[in-house]
Amino acid sequence: MISENLVFLRKQRKMSQEEVAGLIGVSRQTVAKWEAGETLPDISNCAALAKLYSVTVDELILYCEDSSGLPIPPKGKYFFGKLTVDGEGRITLPEKAMRVFGVSPGDELILLGDIDRGMALIGSEGFTKMAEMIRGEDKR
Repeated sequence: MISENLVFLRKQRKMSQEEVAGLIGVSRQTVAKWEAGETLPDISNCAALAKLYSVTVDELILYCEDSSGLPIPPKGKYFFGKLTVDGEGRITLPEKAMRVFGVSPGDELILLGDIDRGMALIGSEGFTKMAEMIRGEDKR
């Protein structure tokens, strides 16, 4: 997984192995060996690579394109998978999405929609704060 992620991320950013090596402080051959799966970067190099590529260390090491069908996303961007709408119009949020965004059972969410761009969910508290700011009611 990590070797495929390293190749993808470097090519996505149109960088050479030499450029990556210079920014990380290793030889080009070392980067080539990581990308070929011959060796693995140590933890400090994983941290430097994750920072360089704007992904988390977990994503750099563990992300598998085969399971999601999508390449590794930038840090802070997520693909949680498909959701199914049941016969009563309900969806179930994936556990990881709930954890990442701090959603608990019983929380209220606002569903926003744009005919051209699709739908989005936002926590009702965040939406209320945003609406107050837009109306100039923010006291800060």
